[in-house]
Amino acid sequence: MINTKPARMLLIDAGNTRVKWVCLAENEPDFPAQIEAGLSHQDLPLLFEHLGGSKITSAFISNVAGEALQDQIEHQIKLLSPHISIERFRSSKACAGIVNQYQTPTQLGSDRFASLIAAHHLFPHQPVLIATGGTATTVDAVTADGHFIGGMILPGLKVMADSLAKNTAQLPEIRSLTQRDSAFAKNTQDAIQSGCIHAQVGAILSALEQLASITGQAPQLLLSGGAAPYLLPYLLRLCPLQTQHIENCVLRGLQLVAKSRLGIPIDTNKAKSPC
Repeated sequence: MINTKPARMLLIDAGNTRVKWVCLAENEPDFPAQIEAGLSHQDLPLLFEHLGGSKITSAFISNVAGEALQDQIEHQIKLLSPHISIERFRSSKACAGIVNQYQTPTQLGSDRFASLIAAHHLFPHQPVLIATGGTATTVDAVTADGHFIGGMILPGLKVMADSLAKNTAQLPEIRSLTQRDSAFAKNTQDAIQSGCIHAQVGAILSALEQLASITGQAPQLLLSGGAAPYLLPYLLRLCPLQTQHIENCVLRGLQLVAKSRLGIPIDTNKAKSPC
């Protein structure tokens, strides 16, 4: 049977614990509200099964998990067809409306750079602070005119809690995180969770205050990543008008980059410069 499915581009976000992806038509205008596709590193050989039947012509990969994983991903893609065009997205001095002010622009994680592109595209006329909670929590600031002015990296919520258990004999391991109603816990496990969550919330609020001071505008706060739901209730309560939860920012940014590379028009008001 002839495959009549339209040609599609494959976008891949390879993080430190999971690989997520989405297949989109090259001229698809909007990013889907939700994606279900994701695998642990150990389950990566199943990627071919998930993608089987898709007529993929190009692949764009953000990978912060090392060269061995990159080789595995590319091998799985080539199983679909040896002729698929594969590009690994890396940070640069400027791309899709973002000017990267890192001292060495290429040292910025490609996931952070892609997320900044997505954030500026979504909120093109105001400063944005994007906080992404994963294995690490990253907090990055971009001005209204698209200048990435820097950021911070914290241990992720689970890493922070695990560090306490590993380095303190009397403290227990936290096997799973739960949302907290009060900052003041009445048992040790809840106290660890409360401390870790509020440490992250405090760092985000401090960064938000500094960005407002630098730009003279109230920044938009964008939360993303697997740990975002644990932080969201506190930040919605403390700054409800500024806070939004938007998932898959890396893949959203990759979609914009892919369109730029393929010469597909995007909103020039939101993504001014090509990559």
